[in-house]
Formats: sequence, structure tokens, C-alpha cells
Amino acid sequence: MPTTETYLAKSVDIAARTMGDETIIMSTLDSTIFMLNPTGRAIWEAADGNTPLSRIIEEKVCAEFDVPVEQASADAQHFVDELAEHGILVVSDQPIPQ
Repeated sequence: MPTTETYLAKSVDIAARTMGDETIIMSTLDSTIFMLNPTGRAIWEAADGNTPLSRIIEEKVCAEFDVPVEQASADAQHFVDELAEHGILVVSDQPIPQ
């Protein structure tokens, strides 16, 4: 059975700043602020609408942070769900035109 991919894109309804090692994102929809750790930042920076989340996890998260795919996938899904809930990430089962 084919697996459905998840694609991520940054919402246009956000304000984001990177200062040193910290990335801060604010949703302009509900004023929620997130401070991203290095793992979250890797996912955020790779959210281009064309790269599947599975590839981001394998090539960015697992490669850079030496974490097993199963753990990285679970953590990434929680992170993505939370940011999508606040309108910070757009999530789709198809590539997202930018």
C-alpha cells in the first residue's frame, strides 16, 4: 500500500527572525510565539513546499542530530501538528506551490 507523503510550507501569516542559534516565529493569526530548538529550526528551514517531511527527517534531522528515524518521525509529526494548528505551517499530501 503506498504511503502518503506530507509536504510543508511556511505560512505567509507569520513573522520570523533568526538571531544567532535561535529562531523565533510568531503567528499573526493568534499571536502565538514559538522559539525553535536546532531540530525544529532544521525542519522549519527545509519547509519549502516541495520536499516531503520524510526526506526532511532523514536528510536533515537524522543526519544532523544522530537520532533514529522512528523517534525523529514521531517528534517531527508532533512539532508539525502544533505549528500547523497555529497557522504557522501549511501541511498537504501534495507539493505546495510557493
